[in-house]
Order: sequence, then C-alpha cells, then structure tokens
Amino acid sequence: MYKNLAAALAAACFLSPAFSQPAKPVATPTQAPLKVGFVYVTPVLDVGWTRQHDEGRQAVEAALGRQVQTTVVADVPESADAERVIRDLAATGHQLIFTTSFGYMEPTLRVARDFPQVRFESITGYKTAPNVATANARYYEGRYLAGIAAARMSKAGVAGYVAGFPIPEVLQGINAFTLGMRSVNPQATVKVVWLNAWFDPPRERDAAMALFNDGVDVLSFHTATNAAMVAAQERGKLAIAYHSDMRKVGPDAQILAVTHQWGGYYAQRAQAVRDGSWKSGSVWGGVREGMIRVEGFGSKVPKAVQDEVLARQKDIGAGRLHPFHAKAAAVRDNQGREVIGKGQTLPDAQILQMNWLAEGVQGQLPK
Repeated sequence: MYKNLAAALAAACFLSPAFSQPAKPVATPTQAPLKVGFVYVTPVLDVGWTRQHDEGRQAVEAALGRQVQTTVVADVPESADAERVIRDLAATGHQLIFTTSFGYMEPTLRVARDFPQVRFESITGYKTAPNVATANARYYEGRYLAGIAAARMSKAGVAGYVAGFPIPEVLQGINAFTLGMRSVNPQATVKVVWLNAWFDPPRERDAAMALFNDGVDVLSFHTATNAAMVAAQERGKLAIAYHSDMRKVGPDAQILAVTHQWGGYYAQRAQAVRDGSWKSGSVWGGVREGMIRVEGFGSKVPKAVQDEVLARQKDIGAGRLHPFHAKAAAVRDNQGREVIGKGQTLPDAQILQMNWLAEGVQGQLPK
C-alpha cells in the first residue's frame, strides 16, 4: 500500500500547504451533495493504515455535512479489481475519488483518462494528470520522535523493527527511528526483520516474538495491523504504535503512537471540488501540516520523556529540527559510508530515493 517508485517520486514537485484543520462548510443549499468515493486496500479494522483513511473520510462528512455523500469500497486487491472498482465509482456519479494505496496509481490514471470531469486523489502515488493529484506524508518525522522515546524507555538500548518491504518509505522510517534513538543513546542498535508483506498478522506476531527472544526490549513496526503491539503486551515489552493509537490492545506496552491524520487534507480537497478551486498537484506533508503527529503516550512513560518528545515535535513543525540533518558529525550508513555530510541536510530528492541503512541498524538490505 505504500510502495513508492523512488526515482519518479524524486522528480515530483511537492507542495506543503497546512491541512491540520478540516475545511469549513460553505453554504450552498441548492447544490446537490458532492459524491466522494474511497477505495481501501484492506478491510476497515479498529486500527491501522485503512482505519486512518476512514477517519479521514469521516472528517469529510463532519466538515461538509449534507453537502457531501461518501462511498467506501474496502478490501480491494491491487489488481484488475482495482480498476473495476474505481471505474464503477466514476461511472456512478462520484465527482471525487480517493484511491488509498500505491498499487492503485496506474488503474486510477487509466480511469481518469476516460472520466476527465472526475477528480482523483492518488494517495502514495507519484504520477499526476490534469484531474489526478497525489499526496503522501512524511512518516519519517514521527519515526524520529518515536526513536527518542524508545531510547529513553529501553534498558538494553536494543530496539526491534518489524518491516514490510525494503522500499524508500520504510527505509526512511527505520533510519529516522535509529537516528532518533542515537541522538539520545549513541550506542543504541536496531534489529530488523523483513516480512515482504504489509498485511500478515501471524507473521507480524512471529517476527515480534523472534525479536524479543533476541534481546530486544522496545519494538517498532511498519505493518498494517496491531499484531506486533499485541505481542509486546503479552511479553511484557514496550512498543511504538504505528498508523493508529493502539492502547486498547497494548495498555501496558505502548510508549506512544505515530499517527497519520488525513482528515484535514481530505476535507479541504472535497471543499475545493465543491467550490471549483481544485487543482492537480503533489503534497508531501508532515508534522507542520498536521498530517503526522505523535500522541497516545502510555502510562509507563514519564512526563519528562513526554515533554521532551513533544518539544522535539514542535521543533520539527517549526523547521528547527530535521531528522536527516547531520549536526555535530557526518551521518554514516551501517557499512561505514558517509551518507550525510557534517552540517548538511538530506534533500527531499535523496530522501525519496533512500537505499541505505543507518549506522546502528544491524543487518543488510534484502536482495
């Protein structure tokens, strides 16, 4: 659902408007409701990637009220089924369609060519068209903050990371998490298990358990369910929630949650279609734009740690802190090669093409 093609993404022009607050409804009582479609790659669960997008959909309804009518089609494979679903939505009068997985990008473009009057939003895609916009979030900003908290809470200084696929977006998260940990504990290490899957609860759980057996006392993950958090709760370990707040299943395990906030963006884009101001483009938003934040601190996290993390979050939002900035010394990968020069900040183009593991990450990239 997040597989971004690095080279093409690096060439994209990203805008950075703020989307922290949903748009306010504009009174147009004689106008028919805007029909908005949402296509999801998994079922709508209690937590996870799709849950956050569905909360975004609900924010659209809350912001626009009777001015909007939403339709959800969930658990749509990234296959020929995707084009069929997207085409059906376009053919049945939906004027705006959000397709919330990378594998939907090409089907979205094909349908868009046949329905030029419909507006499409390709989430995590990188190809635009006159009636197709793209959007993604700087997840790595939240990962860096999580790394700070993980280092403060870890007794062993050894964290685990259950990862989906070795693509730039996941590598950004692993490296930012590691750099966040090492900003607090320069000797911290991160052990990674690769699943080559986004949605596989049994394997997510097994990977978490294997990492705990290997000496890890703090866990992070980039997968679609709460299986790793459940494993941490069962083992009496600590974990970072991703996508959603997971304290319901990990009341003792959760340190904090790195959450995705799509509501402001979705509501503003829907309002733009209604008032005729919608334009294609590419958005890559993070903490500053309100699309990424840390929240949901667990009961075991001291207030001093919470305050520290929230202060660093404000620094990121204000542009005073960048996870991929080498302040005191050059940043090296785990093979000893310099990847960010001292005093330098990694530009977006290189972040989008990230293909290395930071010093402190154990292991190598899968081939």
